[in-house]
Amino acid sequence: MNKFKKYEHSPSFLLFIGLLSSLFFTVTFLINRSISLDGGHWFYSGGLRLVYAIAFFTFGFIVFKGMSYFKLIIKEYLGNFIFWTVAGSIGFGGFYSLLCYSASFSPAWIVATTWQITIISSLFVLTFFGKKLSKKIWFFTIFIFTGIILVNLSHFESSNLEALFLGSIPVFVASFCYPIGNQMVWEEKKKRKEKKEDLGVINNSFVKVFLLVLGSFPFWIILYFLSDPVAPNTSQYISVAIITIISGILATSLFLYARSQATTSSTLMIVDSTQSSQVFFALGGEMLFLNASLPNTLGLIGIAITIIGLIAITKSK
Repeated sequence: MNKFKKYEHSPSFLLFIGLLSSLFFTVTFLINRSISLDGGHWFYSGGLRLVYAIAFFTFGFIVFKGMSYFKLIIKEYLGNFIFWTVAGSIGFGGFYSLLCYSASFSPAWIVATTWQITIISSLFVLTFFGKKLSKKIWFFTIFIFTGIILVNLSHFESSNLEALFLGSIPVFVASFCYPIGNQMVWEEKKKRKEKKEDLGVINNSFVKVFLLVLGSFPFWIILYFLSDPVAPNTSQYISVAIITIISGILATSLFLYARSQATTSSTLMIVDSTQSSQVFFALGGEMLFLNASLPNTLGLIGIAITIIGLIAITKSK
């Protein structure tokens, strides 16, 4: 049993969980782009996901955990309303609304590739929160990012500068929002442990995702009046429901679980770095479903560099 537990917390195991979550996350890029091409407004791609996620989680908690457990979750939310509103608005509201917005201007592969800037963003976020990272982690992270840049450049076209800009800047900002929100939850859990407080429901990865989503509710209300969106069609309702289950619930929960098992800053960075694989899943998805062409030589070199970097970073201390 102890041997299994040791394996469960190994960098290789966390890498696997991170890659699995990355695969599920990729669904977001592909479907959001499809919604945009069908004329769906970016606000509802995010706003409907909020509504669906709250409904699905509420149903799941009540059915599998009972009403008393769900009441404890609501108690946690109301008792720490400011924290969950801030963390949720940043970690889900700001992060996801910006990704949805970018899908209106760029193909899935551009959004997925640009999103990999979160690898570098995570370094700065962790450093801001007082974490010390080894030089090897910095080196291999930059190494991975170099591969991502090559993949991006392999698809670069000077005639598509406007789409590249409008699709990249929002994702760049989102790349900071996501790790900040997640790290705030990680720090809150650590703080309660140090104070020897009962962690209660926030030990559950699904609960943490639910609280982040629920906490972003005020953010989406404000955004609705600022964006003045066109009403969604039936197709958008169905597409966002699929995204919510695969990406919003499964992917995010797996990712937060992997981060919660990390005991060092280096291991945290390993988990965060797995999200770089989304670019490959996105390319594969577009090649399979949208008849995209195989990356050129520069793109293949970038893929090779990133894979090597991912393998190397799991061996770093």
